[in-house]
Amino acid sequence: MFSNFDFDVIIRSLPYLFRDGMTFTLTLTALATTGGITLGTLLALMRLSGISALSLPAAGYINLMRSVPFVLMIFWFYFLVPYIGQWITGASRPVQVGAFVSSLITFTLFEAAFFAEIMRAGIQSIPRGQVAAAQALGMTYPQTMGYIVLPQAFRNMLPVLLTQTIILFQDTSLVYVLSITDFLGAASKVAQRDGRLVEMYLFAAVVYFAISFAASQLVRMLQRRVAIIR
Repeated sequence: MFSNFDFDVIIRSLPYLFRDGMTFTLTLTALATTGGITLGTLLALMRLSGISALSLPAAGYINLMRSVPFVLMIFWFYFLVPYIGQWITGASRPVQVGAFVSSLITFTLFEAAFFAEIMRAGIQSIPRGQVAAAQALGMTYPQTMGYIVLPQAFRNMLPVLLTQTIILFQDTSLVYVLSITDFLGAASKVAQRDGRLVEMYLFAAVVYFAISFAASQLVRMLQRRVAIIR
């Protein structure tokens, strides 16, 4: 089966694959994770606020994003973001934001719905007695969340947050549909150019597996550590 396997095409392509492709993939993963956790935490607080004007829109947003195929969201935002930018800026024509910015906005908004549910579970895992104790000490709601609840919630949910980040890392390959040169896109271009589809796609799969497996082992270590702290 591997008698005609060309390892040389992989070796020749390594600088391009990792300098251009993997750099883009990791950058998108890091930025989308940061934005997704930030927005997700805000959505979780809105959903738990008990105020209908805040909780209902947050719940609707989360349910919508979790119910629509991600690849469809990528296409939607890729075509809609320029018109949204035109509406915000009042420009005479659609604002060209670029494929990277469009994909970053899409990933951030989409993943925020999943991070919101993770953070909501983390916040609800904190005993209500701690909130009551903070209120008895005269702490305001923002102070209670900022100093008491959220730090513990982040610690409890850190393994799950990292697991969702691994899923996000794998999902970045979907930007391939926009012809963006992520790691998979770079591997595909080399495969098409040299006619070595088996070699390049197999190598891409091995790299994704290696990174995801290493990250999952880190998650296991954190899970054990959090369990000990508890």
